[in-house]
Amino acid sequence: MLPVIAEVVRSGFVEGHHHGSVVALGAGGDVVFESGDIGTPMLPRSCNKPLQAVGMVRAGLDLDGELLALACASHSGEDFHLDGVRQILASAGLAESALQTPPAWPLDDAATEQLLRNGGAKSPIQMNCSGKHAAMLATCVANGWPTETYLDPAHPLQQAIAATFADLTGGPVAYVAVDGCGAPLLGTTLRGLARAFSVLATSDRPEEQRVATAIRRHPEYVSGTTRDELALLRAVPGAIAKAGAESCYVVALADGRSFALKTDDGAARARPVVMAALLNRLGVDTEPGVDTDAVRRTGLAPLLGGTVEVGEIRATL
Repeated sequence: MLPVIAEVVRSGFVEGHHHGSVVALGAGGDVVFESGDIGTPMLPRSCNKPLQAVGMVRAGLDLDGELLALACASHSGEDFHLDGVRQILASAGLAESALQTPPAWPLDDAATEQLLRNGGAKSPIQMNCSGKHAAMLATCVANGWPTETYLDPAHPLQQAIAATFADLTGGPVAYVAVDGCGAPLLGTTLRGLARAFSVLATSDRPEEQRVATAIRRHPEYVSGTTRDELALLRAVPGAIAKAGAESCYVVALADGRSFALKTDDGAARARPVVMAALLNRLGVDTEPGVDTDAVRRTGLAPLLGGTVEVGEIRATL
């Protein structure tokens, strides 16, 4: 059984627990804090996207700025996200029909409500991974690779991404699964994920620098205007971060320190709570230049009784 890393407290009564694992690496890559299992392969889900983007840039993807940030995104489906995906596709001479993302509603509730009021429906471009898929297609076009089979693990695009993933994580791909968007999902350990983001945040190689710079300058394209990931990146100068499904989360600082977590039950509600507590435990939230209050607010998860706050989800690190 993995240790409890967060608990659900209502009216002073602990009514539930979230088990999981966390790791913090120092700037030199050494483990400075750990709890749970950081050495068994896991599936980082969308935390992999910035690493996949590095693989695409190494393979010739010609994107920068907000469009490269969008290639790293689990976007909210806001209008500027969808416009960006269309720009990526247009730059490669492709139509929206080339996307093989499953039809979906926007992640952002307000965007979905507006879409419903306008009589809209689910569509592939609204799926949160459409930026990554558009970038994958653009990489194929740049290399003359077939676009119809771009999600096949044996496709040269996916082979190039897998090679980059192994390079950044510091070990072989532990497992190849299928992600929710249909793309190959590469497995590593929690420590390997933290190591990859540390490398991404500090590398002097131009491909990694381009991706890290895009995330730092355009964090709203990596998530959305109302998301806790955006709030954290704006609060910690020079940081890069990515959240993923099944309650995965990884953050790296400009000096290479990195932090990664995974809750065993996949509950998204515990993800920002545990990350804020991990940053607090290591003193990151009070460092010069960091917006301490903003970091701590990302870790607040109140529970309501009617309209009154009666409890919280709290980390146990």
